[in-house]
Amino acid sequence: QVQLVESGGGLVQSGGSLRLSCGASGLTISKYHMHWFRQAQGNQRECVAAITPDFETSYANTVRGRFTISRDNLKNTVDLQMNSLGPAAPAVYYCHAVDPITTQLFWGQGTQVTVST
Repeated sequence: QVQLVESGGGLVQSGGSLRLSCGASGLTISKYHMHWFRQAQGNQRECVAAITPDFETSYANTVRGRFTISRDNLKNTVDLQMNSLGPAAPAVYYCHAVDPITTQLFWGQGTQVTVST
């Protein structure tokens, strides 16, 4: 059974930093396209960062330069370092995996990020 479990969310001051982590079981992340999505209340879920099996990364314009996605194939984890968090940051952040061959999708349960002003 595949499980993606996010951790690291919480309350942070405006301008602060958080590091989210996604642990995977039942799949080997080195073989998957991995993503971080976020969904703010009342908004659609959006992809903020992606990393391929070849370690190529891409980011949404709204977070480029402030967020960094990384993967540790030995630990089977994908992290999202978030800096300079602002008013657009509060959301539930989800880990997402896509099998590049079968296109099967997997989602984590999400972790809440809240920013205090």
